[in-house]
Amino acid sequence: MSISRRHLTLVAAPALLSVQSRQAMAQDPRRVIRSVPIGDLRALDPIWTTTYLTRNHGYLVWDTLFAMDAQNRPQPQMVGDYGNSGDGKEWTFRLRDGMLWHDGSPVTAADCVASIRRWGVRDGMGRALMRVTESLEAPDVRTIRLRLTRPVGFVLEALGKIDSNVPFMMPERLARTDPNTAITDPVGSGPFRFRRDQWVPGARVVYERFEEYVPRAEPPSQAAGGKVVKVDRVESLYTPDVATAANGLAAGEIDLLESPAPDLVPRLTRMRNVTVAPNDPLGYVLFLAMNHLHPPFDNLEARRALMGVIRQPDFMVATVGQDQPWRECGAPFGCAPSETPQFDTLGWPRLTDQQARDAFRAAGYDGRPIVVMDPADNAVLHPGALLAAEALRRIGANVDLIAMDWSGLVQRRSSRNPPTQGGWNVFVTNATITGVQNPLLNVFVGNCESAWFGWPCDTRVPQLNDAWTYETDPVRRQEILKELERVHIGNATNIPLGQYRGVVAHRSNVRGLLPGPALFYWNLEKL
Repeated sequence: MSISRRHLTLVAAPALLSVQSRQAMAQDPRRVIRSVPIGDLRALDPIWTTTYLTRNHGYLVWDTLFAMDAQNRPQPQMVGDYGNSGDGKEWTFRLRDGMLWHDGSPVTAADCVASIRRWGVRDGMGRALMRVTESLEAPDVRTIRLRLTRPVGFVLEALGKIDSNVPFMMPERLARTDPNTAITDPVGSGPFRFRRDQWVPGARVVYERFEEYVPRAEPPSQAAGGKVVKVDRVESLYTPDVATAANGLAAGEIDLLESPAPDLVPRLTRMRNVTVAPNDPLGYVLFLAMNHLHPPFDNLEARRALMGVIRQPDFMVATVGQDQPWRECGAPFGCAPSETPQFDTLGWPRLTDQQARDAFRAAGYDGRPIVVMDPADNAVLHPGALLAAEALRRIGANVDLIAMDWSGLVQRRSSRNPPTQGGWNVFVTNATITGVQNPLLNVFVGNCESAWFGWPCDTRVPQLNDAWTYETDPVRRQEILKELERVHIGNATNIPLGQYRGVVAHRSNVRGLLPGPALFYWNLEKL
């Protein structure tokens, strides 16, 4: 099947920069990084939402107690000294000196305790840690004390989690916000300061170097080490037209594209003074989310009928093309490079279109419109939405394909209303492989009380999650993980669509980009 694309011919770049941007460039263009993000920033709270757009924003503004280095080992970040008792049930963390919030007030242990508690309501790994927490307190302004009911092996990994939801530390007055209510006042202690007065929703987000930030002395390594800021300002310029973004990069008006359109990657690669390279060492998984609350996908057999006609190579070629690396993978927790796609062993249904059409009707499909949300401004996810709509039509569905921007999709996916009343049936999204490798990290396959959008509920999943979390035998742990994957595929929690490596594109005079599952703007400089 071919996918209709927008016309992407490169032409003379239009003016992208505001008067303030041009003034900043006139002062010293080497001190300003102008980037095109993956969407329009609307949600400012990286605890309230898992969207990577807000996670990347979070890394600019906030900091973490621990952080993952390039070997994915937790290293102290806001923490100076730390240790645990001989039985592993009591942990003590002492904050570094000199840390301030962007409003000038000092960072305290009470701020961090409140932040951990709020994060522990929203995040799967946080919830697992809170379930074994006997007490969490701040005995003085710089000390955090954590007492557990039983020793567990993931305390530092939880506090240093690199992917959504990242446990960013916030001032206590913000961290006491109901976890199910988004904060709107992004005051952090991170290397950059959010400039609300220069924020233009739908156009521009501005961050300025926080002069009072004290980086660690260690060299930077993924999210860990010294966050040394080498520019004065980062401007994130929402540019939904992919050709305009590419033209801006070619003309030097844009310094970095966080997620260049796959169709344009070959052209960008051939441009002078432009570098195109993978940023995340592991890559991404693409998957289809289905709404388990409303017909037709409240019926297991309807979900499996759709799963049966999904062909991952179609989605991968449409998403990244033939030239970028991709592979098939049927496992909800991702596949290592040496692993087989894992379809047959997991019970993945393989159906012809006619078989799937018959199964869909037998599951009770009555011809009602099926709402497919299409993030038309997201060059990576838009093709998958079109293919999902086509797969539904092949099994006899009446498809209502609704084009919207990615930020609009992020807002609508939280609606539990019927699809005809502002809800939805299906959307395509992605996740870093770093963030899906096990039940504690993978928020996208949560079930029942911890369910992600789509709200699946198979009671076997939380039981197996707990069994995996607290199992100490590595062989038994792997057995539980494989059983979890079979349960997820059997119940069609969502539909894996394949794995791929994404790229970033930047001007060749931009140096110091740190590889990782998120975009980090410290260590960047313009020569």
